[in-house]
Amino acid sequence: MVRGPIMFLAEQLREDEQRRLLVVDAEGNRRVLVDPALIDPSGHAGLYDWWPSREGERVAVQMEVAEQPGSDILVLDVRTGEAVDGPLPRARNTSLAWLPGGEAFYYVSRVPNGDLAPGDMRLQRRVRLHRIGTPWQADTVVFGGDDAPDHYYGLTVSADGRHLAITAMAGPASPNDVYVAELIDPQAPHFTKIVDGRITGARVLPRFLVDDDLLLVTDYLAPCGRICVAPRHDTDPAAWRTLVPEDPQAPLDECLVLDDPALPRPLLLVARARHGISTVTLHDLAGGRPLTGVPLPGTGVVSSLRTNIPHGRQAWFSYCDATTPPTIYRYDAISGTMAQETGATTAGRTPEIRSRSVRYRAGDGTEVTLLLFTPAEEHQGPRPTLLYGYGSFGMPMRPWFFPMAAAWVSAGGIYAVACVRGGGDAGQHWHDAGRGPYKHRAISDFNDAATWLITTGRTTRDQLAIYGISGGGLLVTAAAAQRPDLYAAVIAAGPLCDMVRYERFGLGCTWTEEFGTASRPEQLRWLLGYSPYHNVRPGTPYPAFLLAGAVTDLQTGEAHVTKMCAALQHATSSDRPVLMRREPDTAHAASPASKERALTADLLAFAGQYTGLSPKKATTRLHERAAEPR
Repeated sequence: MVRGPIMFLAEQLREDEQRRLLVVDAEGNRRVLVDPALIDPSGHAGLYDWWPSREGERVAVQMEVAEQPGSDILVLDVRTGEAVDGPLPRARNTSLAWLPGGEAFYYVSRVPNGDLAPGDMRLQRRVRLHRIGTPWQADTVVFGGDDAPDHYYGLTVSADGRHLAITAMAGPASPNDVYVAELIDPQAPHFTKIVDGRITGARVLPRFLVDDDLLLVTDYLAPCGRICVAPRHDTDPAAWRTLVPEDPQAPLDECLVLDDPALPRPLLLVARARHGISTVTLHDLAGGRPLTGVPLPGTGVVSSLRTNIPHGRQAWFSYCDATTPPTIYRYDAISGTMAQETGATTAGRTPEIRSRSVRYRAGDGTEVTLLLFTPAEEHQGPRPTLLYGYGSFGMPMRPWFFPMAAAWVSAGGIYAVACVRGGGDAGQHWHDAGRGPYKHRAISDFNDAATWLITTGRTTRDQLAIYGISGGGLLVTAAAAQRPDLYAAVIAAGPLCDMVRYERFGLGCTWTEEFGTASRPEQLRWLLGYSPYHNVRPGTPYPAFLLAGAVTDLQTGEAHVTKMCAALQHATSSDRPVLMRREPDTAHAASPASKERALTADLLAFAGQYTGLSPKKATTRLHERAAEPR
C-alpha cells in the first residue's frame, strides 16, 4: 500500500517465523517498522493486518497470537516506530477505515465479555469510532446491535472524509446489505440502507466516487459480476447504471479507480479471470468504454490491486503462475508502462514444472475445470498424484504458485486441482450449484475428477492421494466416505467433518447460509446425506487417513478432527493407518513458518508413502536464488 510518500509492505524471508511490516521512502530506503520476532521471540505472535492513515504518518497494526481468541490494535508513528495509541482489544477479523488527518478511524470489535450472556459464542460485533489518544472504553458505537449477532462488517470512508459506507453480511459468502451515512458528525452518523441483501440476493461492494455517485461491484443480475454506478442515496437497484457489463466467460475479480488530476481522464482498471487466467483492462471511468489491455508478465494470476490514496495514477498488483512465486508489479497509467516493483523482495524458487487446465465431465454432464501441474519433461504412464480441492464459499481455484505442488512435482508426481461446484470459478451460479441442498454436487465433482485422472491413465487408485484444508477438508473426507475405493490416501487439515454439529464449533454458526442448519428438518437431511462423520461405515476398507488439526482452532473447532479419527479407526477394515496430527501451539491458519514447514513435510511424506512417490526418482529441478530486494 502507498500512502503519501511512503510504501507499506509485508515480507517474510526464509529465516522469518512471521511476516514483518516494512516501509520504503521516496528514495527507496527500506526500514522494518514491525518485527513480530522482537515482540514475541517464540514466534507465535504474528502480523495479522495493518492500515496506514491516508497521509502515511500513522499505521494501525493488528497483532494476533494464533492460539488465543484476542486480537489487539496498536497505532504506530511511522517515522519513529513508537506506539502512539492502543491497544484496542477484541478486534479480531476487523475492518478499519481512517478519517482524513489521521486523528480518528472506524473499526470493528466484539462486545466485552462482561456484557454478554454466559457462554455466548456468537460474533457480537459493533462498529466503533476511535479517536487517537482516547481510551477504548470511550469509543462510540455507531453501528451494529443485538439483532445481528453474527454479522460481518466492512468499512469504507470516502476520499474527502464526508461519507461512510458499511457492508453487513450474515456469513462470509452471503448476500449483503449496504448502508451509507453522511459524516456531519462522525460520532453520530445517520445511515440510509441503500442495498437490501434479502431483496437483491447478491453481494455488493460499494466505493465512493468524487461526485455524488457510488461505484458498485456486484453479482446482482450478473453471476460473473458487473460494475455499476448508482446515486449515493438511491435505494432502488433499478436505478443502477451498468458501467462495465458482465462477461459470462470471465468472472470479475477486482477493479480499481485511477483518478489522479495528472491523468487526461479518470480511469477504471478491471481484472477478470478467463478460464482461470487473469486479464486486466483499462476503461474510461465516465462511460466504462474499454481503452486498452494491460500487458501482464505471463499467463498467470493477478491479485491485490492497490493504488495511491486519495488519488491514484499508479496501480500495484501481485502476479504469480505455476513457476513464478508472487511478485509485485507497478503499472503507471500515464506512461502505460509496467515494471517490477523495486521496493519489494523477489522470491527465490523457480521450479521447472508444466501447468495447464483441462475439462472433464461430471456425472450429470457438467464440464468442470481441472488444473494439472506436471514435470516439464513428461513421460508416458501413471504417476503418483495429489488431488486438491476446496469447493465452498464461492472461492475460486486458480493456477497460483503452489509451494506444495512445486515440491510434489519436483519429486516426479502430478499435482491436480479440481475446480468443483461450490467455488467461484465460473461466477456466482457456480457457487450456488454446489452449496446448501446442492453440496453433494461438489463432492461428486471431486470424485469424478479422481475417476478422470485414473481412466485417462495419469494415475491409478494405488497412486492417488487427496488433500484439502478447512472447507476442502470437508470435501475430501466426504469424497472418501462416499468412494473409499478410489483413493490410496486422504489428507485433511483443519476440516469440517461433523456437519450436524458444525454450528456448535468455532465460527460454524456463521456458515449456515453456505451449508444449512441442523435445526431445520429438511436441511438436516441435506447435511446427513454427505456429512463425513455420519457416513463412516463399519467394516469398510478405508484408505490411509491423516487428519491434521490445531488443539485451539477458532475457525472450525478441533472436535471435527478427533471425532472423525476415532470413527475411522473404529470402522476401517483395511491395514492402512488412520492417524491424527495435533498441533498444540497453532491455530486454523497463519502458524509460525517453522511449524508450517513441519506440517507440509509431514503431509507430503504421508502422501508419498502411500502413493509410491520417492524423491530419489525426481526428474524435475528446482532452481534457487537468494531472495533479494530489486
